[in-house]
Amino acid sequence: MAKKEFKEMSFLGHLEELRWLLVRSSAAVVIMAVVSYFFADYIFTELIFGPTNPSFITYRLFCEASHYIGFADSICITELNFIIQNTEMEGQVNIFCWVCITAGFILAFPYILWEFWKFISPALYEKERKGAKLFIFLASILFFLGVLFGYYVIVPMSVNFLATFSISTIVKNQFSVDSYVSMVKTAVIASGLFFELPIIIYFLTKLGLVTPNFLRKYRKYAVVIVLIVAAIVTPPDVVSQITVAIPMLLIYEASIWISVFVEKNKKRDEQTS
Repeated sequence: MAKKEFKEMSFLGHLEELRWLLVRSSAAVVIMAVVSYFFADYIFTELIFGPTNPSFITYRLFCEASHYIGFADSICITELNFIIQNTEMEGQVNIFCWVCITAGFILAFPYILWEFWKFISPALYEKERKGAKLFIFLASILFFLGVLFGYYVIVPMSVNFLATFSISTIVKNQFSVDSYVSMVKTAVIASGLFFELPIIIYFLTKLGLVTPNFLRKYRKYAVVIVLIVAAIVTPPDVVSQITVAIPMLLIYEASIWISVFVEKNKKRDEQTS
Protein backbone atom coordinates (compact mmCIF):
# COMPACT_ATOMS: atom_id res chain seq x y z
CA MET A 1 0.00 0.00 0.00
CA ALA A 2 1.39 3.35 -0.95
CA LYS A 3 2.02 6.01 1.61
CA LYS A 4 -0.38 8.88 1.78
CA GLU A 5 0.84 11.95 -0.01
CA PHE A 6 2.19 14.64 2.28
CA LYS A 7 3.93 17.92 1.75
CA GLU A 8 7.64 17.54 1.18
CA MET A 9 9.68 19.24 3.86
CA SER A 10 13.26 20.44 3.74
CA PHE A 11 15.95 19.36 6.19
CA LEU A 12 15.61 22.69 8.01
CA GLY A 13 11.86 22.17 8.10
CA HIS A 14 12.33 18.83 9.83
CA LEU A 15 14.70 20.45 12.32
CA GLU A 16 12.09 23.11 13.04
CA GLU A 17 9.48 20.42 13.64
CA LEU A 18 11.89 18.58 15.93
CA ARG A 19 12.60 21.78 17.83
CA TRP A 20 8.93 22.38 18.50
CA LEU A 21 8.50 18.72 19.47
CA LEU A 22 11.18 19.19 22.12
CA VAL A 23 9.68 22.51 23.25
CA ARG A 24 6.18 21.07 23.67
CA SER A 25 7.50 17.93 25.37
CA SER A 26 9.62 19.99 27.75
CA ALA A 27 6.62 22.19 28.55
CA ALA A 28 4.56 19.06 29.36
CA VAL A 29 7.31 17.79 31.67
CA VAL A 30 7.46 21.16 33.46
CA ILE A 31 3.68 21.25 33.90
CA MET A 32 3.65 17.74 35.34
CA ALA A 33 6.63 18.65 37.54
CA VAL A 34 4.58 21.53 38.99
CA VAL A 35 1.72 19.10 39.63
CA SER A 36 4.20 16.76 41.37
CA TYR A 37 5.26 19.65 43.62
CA PHE A 38 1.88 19.52 45.39
CA PHE A 39 2.42 15.83 46.16
CA ALA A 40 6.09 16.18 47.12
CA ASP A 41 5.60 15.01 50.71
CA TYR A 42 4.00 11.75 49.56
CA ILE A 43 6.54 11.27 46.77
CA PHE A 44 9.51 11.58 49.10
CA THR A 45 8.16 9.94 52.26
CA GLU A 46 6.19 7.08 50.75
CA LEU A 47 7.81 6.51 47.35
CA ILE A 48 11.44 7.66 47.30
CA PHE A 49 12.29 6.51 50.81
CA GLY A 50 9.77 3.67 50.96
CA PRO A 51 12.38 0.99 50.06
CA THR A 52 14.48 2.02 53.10
CA ASN A 53 11.80 0.56 55.38
CA PRO A 54 12.08 -3.20 56.13
CA SER A 55 8.27 -3.39 56.00
CA PHE A 56 8.27 -2.31 52.33
CA ILE A 57 5.89 -4.52 50.34
CA THR A 58 8.65 -6.10 48.22
CA TYR A 59 10.58 -7.24 51.27
CA ARG A 60 7.43 -8.73 52.79
CA LEU A 61 6.52 -10.57 49.60
CA PHE A 62 10.02 -12.00 49.26
CA CYS A 63 9.94 -13.15 52.87
CA GLU A 64 6.61 -14.89 52.30
CA ALA A 65 7.99 -16.48 49.12
CA SER A 66 11.06 -17.61 51.06
CA HIS A 67 8.84 -19.46 53.55
CA TYR A 68 6.67 -20.89 50.78
CA ILE A 69 9.57 -22.49 48.88
CA GLY A 70 11.20 -23.78 52.05
CA PHE A 71 14.06 -21.29 52.43
CA ALA A 72 12.84 -20.24 55.89
CA ASP A 73 14.08 -16.70 56.64
CA SER A 74 17.02 -16.82 54.23
CA ILE A 75 15.82 -13.86 52.14
CA CYS A 76 13.74 -12.11 54.79
CA ILE A 77 14.80 -8.56 55.58
CA THR A 78 14.33 -7.47 59.18
CA GLU A 79 16.53 -4.39 59.21
CA LEU A 80 18.41 -2.09 56.87
CA ASN A 81 21.29 -0.77 58.92
CA PHE A 82 22.25 2.49 57.22
CA ILE A 83 21.46 6.17 57.38
CA ILE A 84 20.87 8.73 54.64
CA GLN A 85 22.37 12.15 55.15
CA ASN A 86 22.68 15.45 53.33
CA THR A 87 26.20 16.84 53.04
CA GLU A 88 25.66 19.74 50.64
CA MET A 89 24.24 23.16 51.53
CA GLU A 90 21.92 23.19 48.49
CA GLY A 91 21.67 19.40 48.29
CA GLN A 92 18.05 18.98 49.35
CA VAL A 93 16.87 21.85 47.15
CA ASN A 94 18.54 20.34 44.07
CA ILE A 95 17.15 16.90 44.87
CA PHE A 96 13.66 18.31 45.37
CA CYS A 97 13.74 19.99 41.95
CA TRP A 98 15.15 16.99 40.08
CA VAL A 99 12.73 14.53 41.68
CA CYS A 100 9.81 16.75 40.62
CA ILE A 101 11.23 16.92 37.08
CA THR A 102 11.68 13.13 37.01
CA ALA A 103 8.11 12.64 38.21
CA GLY A 104 7.03 15.14 35.57
CA PHE A 105 8.79 13.15 32.85
CA ILE A 106 7.12 9.91 33.96
CA LEU A 107 3.66 11.49 34.07
CA ALA A 108 4.14 13.30 30.75
CA PHE A 109 5.52 10.25 28.94
CA PRO A 110 2.28 9.41 27.04
CA TYR A 111 2.14 12.97 25.72
CA ILE A 112 5.83 12.80 24.70
CA LEU A 113 5.01 9.61 22.80
CA TRP A 114 2.15 11.41 21.07
CA GLU A 115 4.49 14.19 19.97
CA PHE A 116 7.01 11.61 18.73
CA TRP A 117 4.26 9.84 16.79
CA LYS A 118 3.16 13.06 15.09
CA PHE A 119 6.77 13.69 14.06
CA ILE A 120 7.31 10.29 12.43
CA SER A 121 3.79 9.61 11.15
CA PRO A 122 4.25 11.33 7.73
CA ALA A 123 6.83 8.65 6.87
CA LEU A 124 4.43 5.79 7.68
CA TYR A 125 1.76 4.07 5.66
CA GLU A 126 -1.83 5.24 6.02
CA LYS A 127 -2.90 2.04 7.83
CA GLU A 128 0.02 2.44 10.22
CA ARG A 129 -0.93 6.02 11.01
CA LYS A 130 -4.36 4.80 12.05
CA GLY A 131 -2.67 2.84 14.83
CA ALA A 132 -1.69 5.98 16.75
CA LYS A 133 -3.92 5.31 19.73
CA LEU A 134 -2.80 1.70 19.97
CA PHE A 135 0.85 2.76 19.75
CA ILE A 136 0.45 5.38 22.51
CA PHE A 137 -1.45 2.93 24.71
CA LEU A 138 0.96 0.00 24.32
CA ALA A 139 4.12 2.10 24.60
CA SER A 140 2.78 3.88 27.70
CA ILE A 141 1.76 0.60 29.34
CA LEU A 142 5.20 -0.88 28.68
CA PHE A 143 6.91 2.20 30.11
CA PHE A 144 4.79 2.26 33.26
CA LEU A 145 5.27 -1.48 33.74
CA GLY A 146 9.01 -0.90 33.48
CA VAL A 147 8.82 1.93 36.02
CA LEU A 148 6.91 -0.32 38.44
CA PHE A 149 9.37 -3.16 37.87
CA GLY A 150 12.29 -0.84 38.55
CA TYR A 151 10.68 0.59 41.67
CA TYR A 152 9.27 -2.57 43.24
CA VAL A 153 12.00 -5.03 42.20
CA ILE A 154 15.30 -3.44 41.20
CA VAL A 155 15.33 -0.57 43.74
CA PRO A 156 14.57 -2.59 46.90
CA MET A 157 16.99 -5.33 45.87
CA SER A 158 19.69 -2.77 45.20
CA VAL A 159 19.01 -1.01 48.51
CA ASN A 160 19.12 -4.29 50.40
CA PHE A 161 22.36 -5.40 48.79
CA LEU A 162 24.17 -2.07 49.10
CA ALA A 163 22.93 -1.48 52.65
CA THR A 164 24.08 -4.88 53.90
CA PHE A 165 27.33 -5.11 51.95
CA SER A 166 30.41 -4.29 54.01
CA ILE A 167 34.13 -4.68 53.45
CA SER A 168 34.72 -4.48 57.20
CA THR A 169 32.75 -4.08 60.42
CA ILE A 170 34.75 -0.92 61.00
CA VAL A 171 33.03 0.81 58.04
CA LYS A 172 29.50 2.07 58.63
CA ASN A 173 27.12 2.75 55.75
CA GLN A 174 26.14 6.40 55.64
CA PHE A 175 24.83 7.23 52.17
CA SER A 176 24.42 10.73 50.83
CA VAL A 177 20.84 11.58 49.93
CA ASP A 178 22.00 12.58 46.45
CA SER A 179 23.54 9.14 45.87
CA TYR A 180 20.44 7.35 47.11
CA VAL A 181 17.94 9.40 45.10
CA SER A 182 20.11 9.14 41.97
CA MET A 183 20.09 5.36 42.31
CA VAL A 184 16.29 5.31 42.60
CA LYS A 185 15.80 7.65 39.62
CA THR A 186 18.27 5.74 37.45
CA ALA A 187 16.76 2.34 38.24
CA VAL A 188 13.19 3.51 37.61
CA ILE A 189 13.80 5.47 34.39
CA ALA A 190 16.26 2.93 32.94
CA SER A 191 13.85 0.09 33.62
CA GLY A 192 10.96 2.02 32.07
CA LEU A 193 12.96 2.75 28.92
CA PHE A 194 14.23 -0.85 28.71
CA PHE A 195 10.62 -2.05 28.63
CA GLU A 196 10.23 0.09 25.50
CA LEU A 197 12.57 -2.31 23.68
CA PRO A 198 9.75 -4.04 21.72
CA ILE A 199 8.57 -0.65 20.42
CA ILE A 200 12.12 0.36 19.48
CA ILE A 201 12.69 -2.96 17.71
CA TYR A 202 9.43 -2.48 15.82
CA PHE A 203 10.60 0.80 14.29
CA LEU A 204 14.18 -0.38 13.73
CA THR A 205 12.84 -3.40 11.85
CA LYS A 206 10.53 -1.16 9.81
CA LEU A 207 13.57 0.91 8.85
CA GLY A 208 15.55 -2.21 7.98
CA LEU A 209 18.20 -1.54 10.65
CA VAL A 210 17.41 -4.70 12.62
CA THR A 211 16.32 -8.16 11.53
CA PRO A 212 15.07 -11.21 13.47
CA ASN A 213 18.21 -13.10 12.46
CA PHE A 214 20.35 -10.31 13.93
CA LEU A 215 18.49 -10.49 17.24
CA ARG A 216 18.70 -14.28 17.34
CA LYS A 217 22.40 -14.21 16.49
CA TYR A 218 23.17 -11.94 19.44
CA ARG A 219 20.68 -13.53 21.84
CA LYS A 220 23.42 -15.30 23.79
CA TYR A 221 25.20 -12.00 24.35
CA ALA A 222 21.94 -10.43 25.49
CA VAL A 223 21.43 -13.26 27.97
CA VAL A 224 24.92 -12.76 29.40
CA ILE A 225 24.38 -9.00 29.72
CA VAL A 226 21.01 -9.50 31.43
CA LEU A 227 22.49 -11.99 33.90
CA ILE A 228 25.36 -9.64 34.68
CA VAL A 229 22.95 -6.75 35.29
CA ALA A 230 20.77 -8.99 37.47
CA ALA A 231 23.80 -10.09 39.47
CA ILE A 232 24.89 -6.47 40.01
CA VAL A 233 21.56 -5.05 41.17
CA THR A 234 20.44 -7.96 43.34
CA PRO A 235 21.67 -9.67 46.49
CA PRO A 236 23.90 -12.73 45.93
CA ASP A 237 21.08 -15.28 45.90
CA VAL A 238 19.63 -17.16 42.96
CA VAL A 239 15.98 -16.32 43.64
CA SER A 240 16.55 -12.56 43.47
CA GLN A 241 18.69 -12.79 40.34
CA ILE A 242 16.11 -14.93 38.54
CA THR A 243 13.33 -12.51 39.57
CA VAL A 244 15.14 -9.66 37.82
CA ALA A 245 16.51 -11.62 34.86
CA ILE A 246 13.35 -13.40 33.68
CA PRO A 247 11.25 -10.29 32.83
CA MET A 248 14.21 -8.74 31.00
CA LEU A 249 14.77 -11.90 28.95
CA LEU A 250 11.05 -12.12 28.16
CA ILE A 251 11.15 -8.54 26.88
CA TYR A 252 14.05 -9.45 24.59
CA GLU A 253 12.25 -12.55 23.30
CA ALA A 254 9.10 -10.52 22.69
CA SER A 255 11.20 -8.08 20.67
CA ILE A 256 12.38 -10.93 18.44
CA TRP A 257 8.81 -12.02 17.71
CA ILE A 258 7.79 -8.45 16.97
CA SER A 259 10.69 -8.17 14.55
CA VAL A 260 9.55 -11.40 12.86
CA PHE A 261 6.01 -10.03 12.55
CA VAL A 262 7.19 -6.76 11.00
CA GLU A 263 9.52 -8.57 8.61
CA LYS A 264 6.68 -10.80 7.36
CA ASN A 265 4.41 -7.80 6.82
CA LYS A 266 7.14 -5.98 4.89
CA LYS A 267 7.63 -8.94 2.58
CA ARG A 268 3.89 -9.31 2.05
CA ASP A 269 3.51 -5.63 1.21
CA GLU A 270 6.40 -5.85 -1.25
CA GLN A 271 4.78 -8.81 -3.01
CA THR A 272 1.37 -7.13 -3.29
CA SER A 273 2.71 -3.73 -4.39
